[in-house]
Amino acid sequence: MKGALPVAAGVTLGHEAVGVVHALGSAVEGFTEGQRVAVNAVTPCFRCHYCQSGFTSQCGGPLGGYRYTAQMDGNMAEYFVVPAAQGDLAPIPDELSDEKAAYCCDMLSTGFLGAEHARIGLGETVAVFAQGPVGLCATIGANLLGAGRVIAVEARPERRELARRFGADDVVDFTAGDPVDQIMDLTGGESVDAAIEAFGFPQTFEACVRVTKAGWRVSNIGYHGENPEPLKLPLDAFGLGMADKSIHRTLPGRQHPDGAAVPATALRPGRSDPDDHPPLRLRRHRDGLHDDAGQVGPHRQAAHHVPVTPRTDQQEGLR
Repeated sequence: MKGALPVAAGVTLGHEAVGVVHALGSAVEGFTEGQRVAVNAVTPCFRCHYCQSGFTSQCGGPLGGYRYTAQMDGNMAEYFVVPAAQGDLAPIPDELSDEKAAYCCDMLSTGFLGAEHARIGLGETVAVFAQGPVGLCATIGANLLGAGRVIAVEARPERRELARRFGADDVVDFTAGDPVDQIMDLTGGESVDAAIEAFGFPQTFEACVRVTKAGWRVSNIGYHGENPEPLKLPLDAFGLGMADKSIHRTLPGRQHPDGAAVPATALRPGRSDPDDHPPLRLRRHRDGLHDDAGQVGPHRQAAHHVPVTPRTDQQEGLR
């Protein structure tokens, strides 16, 4: 059964990694044994209705693309298996270090996805709540998408400095006062066109709804699964349910906010020619996929799977 499953006892943890291809399944093309590769936190099948509709992180059902740790053994191991490897592996250019490549597997992709789901228009004003690694990447993504003004919300001095360095025009310290009031002051009472929640707290989620203009967007990339209190929608800011505000939330699967397939060039570092990599949905094979990681080891592999040796020589934490 796929979906938001609890972690089973005895399951190996780990859901994002860089590693070296140990062996190739017979149907996997374009990769070689010994090649350095990145493996995303979400590993969809690219074949089911959800994937074909562009919602790869929901592969097979809610949160179904999150296989490692929840549905199969993760990658904190001597070897781990990459399902649907043709689409779920990305080659790492020689000039890119393991540490930098590992960021692309979750934090960078999650932050960028938060900016994409905010559907930022050229010149729009965006508020990003929290400037940890994911929030900082959302700030970078907002600038790359053409935001005219980025307002970051952060209290830690070192993160405030990084936020300014990577594109925040204003940085609001929530310990100095209500961040909603501060953002309203900065915008002359007009609110923002989009707000990105990158912290995972009910208070920041509510603040995003409050600070966003009617008819505009909230993009949630914070994880709320460990909060004891439920998320609440402020009815006044939500227009009693009729303020035309939209809330978007997903995992960093390979998808487009409008549901279109993402070209493989967007996923493969160092590759820029679209003709070399058609959309991933066109590269699938007819036979089925298998998630039974226990059946595929260093010496036995299914057609679409790839056993990978995690990179541990530079930094143990990369696994």
